[in-house]
Amino acid sequence: MMEETTQTSVQTRLLPAVAGVLAAGAALASGELVASFANPKPGPVVGVASRVIDYAPNWFVEFGKSVFGLADKPALVVGTIIISLLIGAGLGIASRRNPTVGILGFAAFGLLGIISVGVDAQGGWGIAIISSLVAVAVGVGVLRLLLQTIDGPDTAAVGLQAKSTAKTAGSTSGSATTPAIASPTNPPVSRRRFINFAGIIGAAAAVGAFGSRQIRSRSSAALARDGVVFTAADGSTVEEIVANATTGSVGSTPGISPLVVPNDSYYRIDTALTTPQVDPANWSLTIRGMVDNEVTYTYDELLARAETIAPVTLSCVSNEVGGNLVGNAIWRGIPLSELLDEAGVQDGATQIASRSVDGWNCGFPTEAAFDGRTALVAVGMNDEPLPLEHGFPARLVVSGLYGYVSATKWLKEIELTTIDGFDGYWIPRGWSKLGPIKTQSRIDTPRTGQRFAVGDTLPIAGVAWAPNKGITKVEVQVDDGEWVEATLGESLGADAWIQWMVPWTATEGRHVIAVRATDSTGETQTPQPAPPAPSGATGWHRVGIEVA
Repeated sequence: MMEETTQTSVQTRLLPAVAGVLAAGAALASGELVASFANPKPGPVVGVASRVIDYAPNWFVEFGKSVFGLADKPALVVGTIIISLLIGAGLGIASRRNPTVGILGFAAFGLLGIISVGVDAQGGWGIAIISSLVAVAVGVGVLRLLLQTIDGPDTAAVGLQAKSTAKTAGSTSGSATTPAIASPTNPPVSRRRFINFAGIIGAAAAVGAFGSRQIRSRSSAALARDGVVFTAADGSTVEEIVANATTGSVGSTPGISPLVVPNDSYYRIDTALTTPQVDPANWSLTIRGMVDNEVTYTYDELLARAETIAPVTLSCVSNEVGGNLVGNAIWRGIPLSELLDEAGVQDGATQIASRSVDGWNCGFPTEAAFDGRTALVAVGMNDEPLPLEHGFPARLVVSGLYGYVSATKWLKEIELTTIDGFDGYWIPRGWSKLGPIKTQSRIDTPRTGQRFAVGDTLPIAGVAWAPNKGITKVEVQVDDGEWVEATLGESLGADAWIQWMVPWTATEGRHVIAVRATDSTGETQTPQPAPPAPSGATGWHRVGIEVA
């Protein structure tokens, strides 16, 4: 009796739940696979997750950053998939009693996918409808197939009954047949068939998901980028620039950040769940709004004029004191002021708004393009065309401003407007309107928790930055001792970070090391700690070490 009860429980709850999970997984995979053929259009999963980013309250976004760090967007995609699979499990259980529930549930999924992809800046209603309808059809079809398999005739039980009858009939002749008993190691045929179908469907869904990723990885954007070749002028390559700024003993300090961060190590912060794939052959940049002449530039036109090479340190406003959401690179592009002059900026145009192909936007004061700081429409990064994840084919680079007000990647439009006439993506979410980068310094070595021996001579070293102002002094303090001025490395200019180092002979005990920087205006970092929101973190970076 207990075996029958257990088997009934498995067939009434577990197997239908598994059927629902597999149906949901197959639906998601098929929708993404169909959308991948229309690359760079997003699929239903990315479309829904992107709408979560767009409409979620700021506390939810910041919670995701604090828990998952740079993995917050992958975590959101995975979370979307998990929730979809769990809902699928529920639909599977409910559909065993009422098949209409599964149909309506997947139809609701499809409607959500259509809306999410349809309103996406990179999406469109055509691919939204096609990919979502395919996903619904596959989901409903797989669910019905698996549920029918569960509820199909139990041929093992039928066979057992037949053998039992034969045994009874043949008992008078002295012959007997021992029936095969259904068990976990010898399940009924209906369950065996379910397992077989489930394995096939699960494998097909995995292949579909993998295939969609492979198709997207071979985008026309990646192929076009591979075909771009820069002709660098003498002394303008990263190697030549770094060599001209002899770093000496400071730059060679073990553990210190490089003067120029390689592209594959450069931090990435944006709201794009998947990297926009922009084919430059079909792309252009338009400058419009409060201008005398609306102008449009093709990629080839910008590439032919991209002769300005400039080291600029960019920082995310979310960077904690001592954090890694900051980096220095050598950018190549066209001065923004040149392009704006060609459009003719009208009086009263006090803000430059910019938009990405994925719909993200930001804005900064117009004067920042004309006050002498580095402000580029950049097409290159560290001797290469912009990497896809850093904005290919073009982006904005403006020194001295946090990225959330200035650093639009995958740039498609610049609009001249007024300060009061436009609020960028992050402003309604509680962040400051202007976003000047705070003067900051960071200890790269030693790191918190490291242990050293008494008498060791170890370098205390790191980087400091104040883009558009420059660093004039860095000081280090051990415990409550005197502030000691650090030796500065060679500078790449006021817009780039600078390396620094102080040698120190380790003494016994636990020690706290602090650093502060002073910029060219004479302003020294405040010791007062403040969180990143709403206008950037402040305070001195400290590390704790032990010497024994």
